[in-house]
Amino acid sequence: MSESVLKVSNYNIDFWVEGVWYPAAIDMNFEVKAGKVLAIVGESGSGKSTTALGLMDLLASNARISGSVSVNGKEMVGANKAQLRRVRGKEVAYIFQEPMTALNPVYTIGFQIVETLRTHFDMGPKEAKARAIELIAMVEIPNPEASFDKYPHQLSGGQRQRAMIAQSLACDPGLLIADEPTTALDVTVQAEILDLIRNLKDNLNSAILLITHDMGVVADLADEILVMKDGNTVEHGTSDQIFNRPSHPYTQQLLASVPKLGSVSVRQLAPELVGLPPVLKLENVAIEYPKNGRTPAFRAVSNFSLEIFPGEIVGLVGESGSGKTTVGRAAIGLLPIAEGRIEVVGKDISKPTAKELREIRRHTGIVFQDPASSLNPRLPIGESIGEPLFLAGEAKGTELDNRVEDLLDSVELPRSYRNRYPHELSGGQRQRVGIARALALTPDLLIADEPTSALDVSVQARFLDLLQDLQNKLKFACLFVTHDLAVVDILSHRIAVMQQGRLVEVGPRDSILKNPQDPYTQRLISAVPIPDPAEQAKRREARLGLK
Repeated sequence: MSESVLKVSNYNIDFWVEGVWYPAAIDMNFEVKAGKVLAIVGESGSGKSTTALGLMDLLASNARISGSVSVNGKEMVGANKAQLRRVRGKEVAYIFQEPMTALNPVYTIGFQIVETLRTHFDMGPKEAKARAIELIAMVEIPNPEASFDKYPHQLSGGQRQRAMIAQSLACDPGLLIADEPTTALDVTVQAEILDLIRNLKDNLNSAILLITHDMGVVADLADEILVMKDGNTVEHGTSDQIFNRPSHPYTQQLLASVPKLGSVSVRQLAPELVGLPPVLKLENVAIEYPKNGRTPAFRAVSNFSLEIFPGEIVGLVGESGSGKTTVGRAAIGLLPIAEGRIEVVGKDISKPTAKELREIRRHTGIVFQDPASSLNPRLPIGESIGEPLFLAGEAKGTELDNRVEDLLDSVELPRSYRNRYPHELSGGQRQRVGIARALALTPDLLIADEPTSALDVSVQARFLDLLQDLQNKLKFACLFVTHDLAVVDILSHRIAVMQQGRLVEVGPRDSILKNPQDPYTQRLISAVPIPDPAEQAKRREARLGLK
């Protein structure tokens, strides 16, 4: 039997809020052995990330931790800062959920990896730099030597996640705590990262504590699974037991919410919408980011052509950095185009004036990837939702209040929430606010940019049901940008696949998912993890055999 790297006993976390202790993790007991993976799963707010942060005393000052946390026999609860610093990074590494806030924005990613190496090892600057570039290459960030000198904001979301993983793996830790390590990654990069974590486990005999809402990732990696709800452990067992013989109703409900490729019937357009002219038409579009200081001009999208018709949802998929979000933003005039032509509701917006853009935005809406940063933190959500209506002169006073309440009803949020601020809502609730705001002017075209990437499976399932209901009712056209092919399978009429700024394949949903023609699309679909441990092991072997 392998020894326990992490042993947690009678572990409790409480937060002191306005004179009351609120429990976040209640009487938890688990251990992670060398060379094994324990996955903690559960809904947003169940206490997964709080549990993991508390292990290394990374919680806010109003937290109280009790019980025992033992790492390689050393007690962490009550340890002083010097003892914790020696363990953090070297013996225990942490992959944080949000790389943009976890990486220091004023230092290059190379400097941050070098700092980790030189803190824990007797290394010179040249040796540390060589090792850092090796780590950057290992996590497949393009052009490692040039990327060494890039700042976090100069990388895509997926590349930032990989940079943080490189920093976490720098010291070959005995225990890796991975909090949603693949949330922002497309499926091909996700598959590479999962292989990387698996190699760490197999080759270095590291123990891994995995926190995720992606049950496909759990099926791919986990040996044991612990299911949390409201701070409590509701079920704990082997991967086979939890997936194939779940005993607790909550676990059964969680697994039932997981979207699976090929699990839904073909979606048809409403007959009255067939034959209508397209709402969005892109012809041979090229998009460039101009030269900025030492950074040369960069062509992000080339020769892109696509049409979206009324009532149709087109899923736009591809790897991180392929140009998906760039196309979505250009489609509603948020980015200029270098070549080609864009038409929205019959109006040419290839070279729009400010007045033309204002007019076109009455017909378009966008749901951003990160609702926390796209909502004004100083405005109550009722004001954020009502702002488009007020600025467009559509409503004011009592009529505006009524319209805001109707929009809250449509996204299934209580009307009383109109006076709450964004930080008082969960991620799923903020995403609903983003939809309500985007639909305020009943747009003809909705751009949805990765709206489900940060949502756990049960919230995601409700969100997708809600979006489908609203789309069936309002009949808007939608460009749904995502890296999650299972979500595209549920929603889309057609799928467009992008690679390195080019459209490589477009067609009906079933023909793309069941009979892809382009080798890149085939690779993309084969990399999708599915929530079945036995089947996922077969798919992984087949995928590795294709390499």
